[in-house]
Amino acid sequence: MENKDKVLTTIKKAGKPVSAGQVAEMSGIDRKEVDKAMKTLKENADIISPKRCYWEARK
Repeated sequence: MENKDKVLTTIKKAGKPVSAGQVAEMSGIDRKEVDKAMKTLKENADIISPKRCYWEARK
């Protein structure tokens, strides 16, 4: 499983908007890798930001 898949799964499991730091803590993935994965997820519109610096999976 790629980091972006792990990040998306972690965001979905959270059930609420989460920050990149929270995703890194919950998933055990290095923060820099989380940032890279989230950049790809944002470009693909897989995640959206309901408020500044917090992300949730697109429904």
